[in-house]
Amino acid sequence: MRMNASVATCTVVVLLLSGPRLHAQDSLEAARQLYASAEYTSALSMLNGLSNVDSPREERRAIALYRTLCLLAVGRGQEADRAIESMVSADPLYRPDADEIPPRMRTAIAEARKRMLPAILQEKYKDSKAAFDRQDFSRAAFGFKEMLDGLADPDISVAASQSPLADLKTLAIGFHELSSKALVPAPVATPAKAEALLPPGPPATIQAPKLYTSDDHDVVPPRAIRQEIPAFPGKVTITKTGVMELVIDRSGNVESAMMRVPVNAQYDRMATTAAKNWQYQPATVDGSPVKFVKRIQVTLVPNQ
Repeated sequence: MRMNASVATCTVVVLLLSGPRLHAQDSLEAARQLYASAEYTSALSMLNGLSNVDSPREERRAIALYRTLCLLAVGRGQEADRAIESMVSADPLYRPDADEIPPRMRTAIAEARKRMLPAILQEKYKDSKAAFDRQDFSRAAFGFKEMLDGLADPDISVAASQSPLADLKTLAIGFHELSSKALVPAPVATPAKAEALLPPGPPATIQAPKLYTSDDHDVVPPRAIRQEIPAFPGKVTITKTGVMELVIDRSGNVESAMMRVPVNAQYDRMATTAAKNWQYQPATVDGSPVKFVKRIQVTLVPNQ
C-alpha cells in the first residue's frame, strides 16, 4: 500500500514539473488519496500549500477539513484544535457532514461552535447594523440573514434563547425586514396610452396623499420642533436598540406612532404615547407640505 502511495506522489510531482500546473481541485483530490492511503504527513504538506490558494468556498472548506483530519491522525491535537477554531471563525455556518469525520472531531467542532458562535454572531450584528446606518442595505440584509441563520443553529440553541442573543434576534429580524424592503426598487411608471373619447363616467375617487420616506430624493425631511423621548422608568442592565416609525402629517403633527423594532413592552407604549404629542416642521416637496414616514432609532443604555 505504501508503495502505491509513493508512486502516486511521484506522479503528481512529475506533472507539476513537466506539464501544466494543476488546479486546486486536482491537488485536493490528490491530497484526499494520500489521506485515504494513510500518508498523512504527505497529505498535510500538500494541504498546507493549498491553504494559501484563493479557491471557491467548497474547496476551502474541504481543504480545512482534511488538514484538520491529518493533524489528528498524526497526533498533533493542539494544532488540530486551533485548526477547528480557524474553521469556525472563517466559516461560522459550516457544519461538516457527520459521515465524513470521526466522532471525536464531531464533538470538537460542536464544542468549538458552541463556544465561539455567540461572540461571532454579536459581531455580525454590529457589522450589519453599521452597514444599515450608512444605508448599505444590500450588505446589511445579507449580514442580518447570516446572523439569523446562525442563531437557528442547534449547537447554540440554549444561548440563542437567552439574553443578549435573544434580544439581538428581535432586532435583527426588524432590521433585516427594513433592509430588504429598502432594496425593493420603486415601480416604474408606464406612459399613459391614448384612449378613445368615452362618455362621462362616475366621479373619480379621491386618492389618499402619498406617504414620502427618506428614499424619495425630491423630499425635504421634517425637522423636529418638539421631540422628547421619555426616560426608561427602571434599571437597564444591557444595551437595547429599537426602531420607532412615525407618520407625520402635512401640519407637522404625528398621525401615528409604532415600534417597528420593539425594545421593551412597557417602554414601547410610553414612547409611542409620548410621540403623539411631538411636533415637526412638515416635510416638503417643491415647497408644499407632504406626509412623511420617519424612523427613529431608540437605544436604552445601562444605568451608570
